[in-house]
Amino acid sequence: MPRIIDSDGHIVEPPALWKDYTESAYREQMIQIRRNRDGQDELFIMGENRSRPNLPVAASVVPGGLSDLKRARQLTWDDVPPGGFDPHARIKVMDAEGIDVAVLYPSMWLLYGDLTEPKLQAAACRAYNNWMADFCRVYPDRLYGVAPMPLLEVDEAVRELRRVVQQLGYKAVFVRPNPFGGRRLNDRAYDPFWREAEELDVPVAVHSSFGTRMPTMGGDRYHDPFFFHMVCHPFEQQAACMDVICGGVLARFPRLRVAFLESGIGWLGYWLDRMDSHYEKMHDYVPWMKKTATEYFIEQCYLTLDPEERTLAAMISLGVAGNVLWGSDYPHFDCTFPGVLKEVRGALGVLPETSRTKILSENAVNFYRLG
Repeated sequence: MPRIIDSDGHIVEPPALWKDYTESAYREQMIQIRRNRDGQDELFIMGENRSRPNLPVAASVVPGGLSDLKRARQLTWDDVPPGGFDPHARIKVMDAEGIDVAVLYPSMWLLYGDLTEPKLQAAACRAYNNWMADFCRVYPDRLYGVAPMPLLEVDEAVRELRRVVQQLGYKAVFVRPNPFGGRRLNDRAYDPFWREAEELDVPVAVHSSFGTRMPTMGGDRYHDPFFFHMVCHPFEQQAACMDVICGGVLARFPRLRVAFLESGIGWLGYWLDRMDSHYEKMHDYVPWMKKTATEYFIEQCYLTLDPEERTLAAMISLGVAGNVLWGSDYPHFDCTFPGVLKEVRGALGVLPETSRTKILSENAVNFYRLG
């Protein structure tokens, strides 16, 4: 029976990460949660209080945490579900939900791109990756971490990529879709990183978040969390998809695998049509493209569905049943818990059984190379 694989779950960073795993020279500047005199938790990055009154930090990592702002303002790090930071508790959650394997991404450390000093960013990635390796080591066949890569300094990213794969046993790494230091993902400066990922046969996921100060689609006009969260994930992932495909990354590295996470799949049909149309009518601007964007995507790319998407069947009809993953997003505020797998199965009911099996299991095995 195929394993049910959650391709985009999350952990919630405990104080031990910034207190015990971070090198002492960088500890005070690290991403961290501090409790103030009023008993409220605040987010600090590079020593600056980044908390926002309309976005209580703990509420973002509690299921349903932002559905009631009065309750949200009362939540603290003590209310984070143990499944977010304790591997034994996580396995109990997975067993209750019917999930066999979870691939795990950060929560606060999704903001690692806001660490704008290269050595600090690299230290943050090392600290997180060491902690995450210890977290997953308890259940090595069920929990898999994904390692953030310090793209501000490409040599550091290549070193960390080699380290996490060869020394810590990571199956995948991730980057943010936003420009690091003004460089988009197709910048040739990143080629050593993409080349190393291809040679190591390690996939690269692209994962966004809201709350960042990195250049973000819509960030110049939307400041309310409702509006900003709605646009930042899909808009940034569309841009990343365009950069990776039309910017020539996949053409230069034809064995590379890339996934665009937590933005749904409803945008895919429109975006592939638009990229293909531009390829046909403006090809001289992208001479490195030797085939359509749709062909590149089907051969090398993946993305995750949202179970509430009404366009799921239409998107799958484009021939991408082998490119779609699913993720629980547990324990973030917008996940369905309990009942996430039940919700996903309900959404997949419109598809044939072969497609359901691919999305629930086989595609994740192929992308992450899970034996």
